[in-house]
Amino acid sequence: MLSLRLSLPLLRQIRHGLAACVLLLAAVASPVQAQGRGPLVLAAASLQEALTAAADSWARKGHARPVLSFAASSALARQIAAKAPADLFFSADQEWMDYVASRNLIVSATRNDLLTNRLVIVAPVRSTVSLAVRPGFPLAAALGGGRLALADPDAVPAGRYAKDALTRLKVWPSVEGSIARAENVRAALALVARGAAPLGIVYATDARAESAVRVAGWIPVTSHLPIVYPLARLASSTNPEAEGFRRFLVSTEGKGIFRRYGFGTR
Repeated sequence: MLSLRLSLPLLRQIRHGLAACVLLLAAVASPVQAQGRGPLVLAAASLQEALTAAADSWARKGHARPVLSFAASSALARQIAAKAPADLFFSADQEWMDYVASRNLIVSATRNDLLTNRLVIVAPVRSTVSLAVRPGFPLAAALGGGRLALADPDAVPAGRYAKDALTRLKVWPSVEGSIARAENVRAALALVARGAAPLGIVYATDARAESAVRVAGWIPVTSHLPIVYPLARLASSTNPEAEGFRRFLVSTEGKGIFRRYGFGTR
């Protein structure tokens, strides 16, 4: 069984989520106190560093700092469908935004397909594994009997993109029984960072954010659906700053912040 010790990036992610929950509960319990809080943003786990930097920049302009809650897009979309109060949703794929939109839970005119990303194979920083990713490449052999860390390929965008790619590259059957399923892409990254898995597939921006891993191979962009991050304001939003922060994120300045963290913009 894999070790359950948590890496620093994952601990930071959990702390961000708990902080958001505490602030959200306080806002529900005390409307007067809630008037001064920033908008609550439910965002894909892979956005942690970039969106935090954007929120800091927004706050420096004199606005209340947005409250950021990071998790798998699938988990966040289900929370929204269950009527969890929030202001903005930033998904790591189109499908989970479509899931929310089909339930009339976003303001359609505010939806913006803002960011792009790449998939990479990562290994612990001291690993010497290097893979030329092409049809039939020896991924199973490279695992050496270990497991391949993926965000849940049945639900989480990063895992679904990875499964799609490995299926098209004709290697999925060889590794399907060796998957270490993680609740989100940062949890998959953490498994590799601490050496609990010899290889994992994450976004290029995740690999860039974690010094304990190195890129062992690049997944061809033609092997999976395009990776697109849509952003939208939720129909239930009542925070007066929500639309302003959304517009900041899609502005030239906002896009520049995301590009500094390795994302592509549209």
